[in-house]
Amino acid sequence: MAQLIKYWNTLKGSYWFIPTVMSIAAAILSFVLTAIDSRIGDEWVAQMPWIYSIQAEGARGLLTTVAGSMIGVAGVTFSITIAALSYTTSTLGPRLLTNFMNDRGNQITLGTFVSTFVYCLLLLRVVQAGHEGSAAFVPHLSLAFAVGMAVASLAVLIYFIHHITESLHVSNVVANVARDLDSAIDGYEARIEADRERPPAHLPADFDEHAFAVRANGDGYIQNLVFGSLVNTASSHDLVLRLERAPGDFVTEGQVLLWAWPAVRVDEDIATALVGAYAWGRQRTESQDVFFLVNELVEIAARALSPGINDPYTAMGCLDWLSGAMHRVARHDISSRHGFDSDDTLRVWARGFDFEILANAIFNQLRAYFASDRNAAVHMLGRIGDAGEFLRGPDQRRLMQEQAEALHEAATAAMTCEKDRRAVEQAYRRALRLIDGRDFN
Repeated sequence: MAQLIKYWNTLKGSYWFIPTVMSIAAAILSFVLTAIDSRIGDEWVAQMPWIYSIQAEGARGLLTTVAGSMIGVAGVTFSITIAALSYTTSTLGPRLLTNFMNDRGNQITLGTFVSTFVYCLLLLRVVQAGHEGSAAFVPHLSLAFAVGMAVASLAVLIYFIHHITESLHVSNVVANVARDLDSAIDGYEARIEADRERPPAHLPADFDEHAFAVRANGDGYIQNLVFGSLVNTASSHDLVLRLERAPGDFVTEGQVLLWAWPAVRVDEDIATALVGAYAWGRQRTESQDVFFLVNELVEIAARALSPGINDPYTAMGCLDWLSGAMHRVARHDISSRHGFDSDDTLRVWARGFDFEILANAIFNQLRAYFASDRNAAVHMLGRIGDAGEFLRGPDQRRLMQEQAEALHEAATAAMTCEKDRRAVEQAYRRALRLIDGRDFN
């Protein structure tokens, strides 16, 4: 099941899938409209002056012109897309290539041009001039659709020029990744919310002594995990599972994926079924991997603060969106995700992510880059302080205090100007007040 989900997600995200579907639909449409034309004849054309009333040679010329134009425009749009991908790779990072390839606007644009070309090309075969042994046939209704598709393609071209320009704007790129991150957190919160009323999750006391190691049979990044399949398998065989690897982790053949208790109930078939709930591949994907999206924003910010680009405001924008995600996690009690059967018996124990893990993933990775720039350091201290409004306990406040102290120490050491050091010091003092909640009372 996990492999099927992986292949379906890969198929949907491929650049050629939607254009292929649209081309097949256009081919079917050409056959359907041709059949309708052959049944209704051409007497009705005289009653509709807005319909093209042309002979066979004119019809062939029209279809040839539209088909040739469409394949030329398709080549231009493909070239523009490749240029956009090249810009993304060199400036924002290669991991964003997937975002551009998955963009529905780009896929539909290419599909519109290719499907129009296929439609006109297939329509050319039925246009016949009258000869001694055969009657003339000009599919006027099909020609009208060809003209309509050509006009629609022109509108799509105008849309594509606007869309590709917008999609290259770094603020939109960052906001789109942040939107995907919010969606991933929404999905995680929904799964956690379903377990709110469940009893506390406790592994059996002798779990470590009597658990069976289920190991991976391949190498790669875990891309999909069918959690329900694990719960069903564990329930049907009265097992308790503890997951060691989650989507986004890299596994090698023979590495432990999970532990199954008790070992005496696990045979080769059951182990194979448990491994089948995982699917891995050559790269990380965003479908179930929250931190893949976090790392995308971290990478953009880190590149923006590199000497070759030197764009601190883009890095600050990335941090703003990351802070928004962190505030969401701070407001809600997101903890480990567990799986229960219909009798509320624990079947799957899985580590989730919480505020501490997310905050460390953001600030620990970005601190070295932000500390070297005065504006970026002050901005990060401000975002650390802003989290104080959403912190729910002393552990979270202590964590953010430690992050503020670490950034203050690194930034103070990196600053060469006394005025810059004072600005960092002021931002640090304000961050501590906000973390303590003193400015919110």
